[in-house]
Amino acid sequence: MFTIGDFARHGRVSVRMLRHYDATGLLRPAHVDPATGYRYYTAAQLARLNRVIALKDLGFTLRQVQLILDEKVTTEELRAMLRLRRAELEAAMTAAAARLAQVEARLRSIESEGQMPSSDVVLKSLPSVRVAELTGSAPDFDAVGPIIQPLYEELSRRLEAAGIAPSGPGITCYEVAPDGGLLIHAGVEVSAPLGEDDGLRIVDLPPVEQAATIMHRGSMETVLPTVQTLGRWIDANGYRSTGYPREINLACPDDHDGWVTELQEPVIVTDRPRPRGE
Repeated sequence: MFTIGDFARHGRVSVRMLRHYDATGLLRPAHVDPATGYRYYTAAQLARLNRVIALKDLGFTLRQVQLILDEKVTTEELRAMLRLRRAELEAAMTAAAARLAQVEARLRSIESEGQMPSSDVVLKSLPSVRVAELTGSAPDFDAVGPIIQPLYEELSRRLEAAGIAPSGPGITCYEVAPDGGLLIHAGVEVSAPLGEDDGLRIVDLPPVEQAATIMHRGSMETVLPTVQTLGRWIDANGYRSTGYPREINLACPDDHDGWVTELQEPVIVTDRPRPRGE
């Protein structure tokens, strides 16, 4: 048998925690010396301790842990419960990371106000381009990140299976969904016949007479200041946006800081006077 100190060391927990588990009935010692009150544990009790710690670390309350263990769930049932809980925590962590990235992007936008030169904006026409695309949806731009990468991964698999090689860069387009959210069109330029097969569409993006364009360098998580610089230029120079900008993926190395993306926002001239020099 182990003394409570030895058992705590082997279980990598504190003596205080073991005493608390004893008091709550979660993990009773195998033997208590009636004369001294010393607690003793067996090696077999490490299995229950491991389950207690694993369930607690996954967010279950001690009451829930006790109910789970006292119902004598099988090892397989316990593994399934832990996998499910782990998936829930991973999803929560992913969502929290996405929210944090959005907060950081908003802070960068505030810090960079007026720092990016408007001379980076170029007005040009866009020709029609043929793309193969898959479409997904998101409630808003905050939720785009976790959706768009899997779309491109699936698009790459579909094109490889169909024997279609990309002939140009990736092109991401957005539009308002019927429910007010966003439709995300993850596409890549191809030379292939028009058509649709199980959600994979080969379509021609229409030409754009005028688009205000700007280069963004770095991860798309940091794109907000660039987007807003483009918006300020459009407003200041007598134009009006007519849709979401296309995102042209000119360079996508493994290091996202090395990404180069051109934003192409369709515009028309407004009726109000434009600034001098235009």
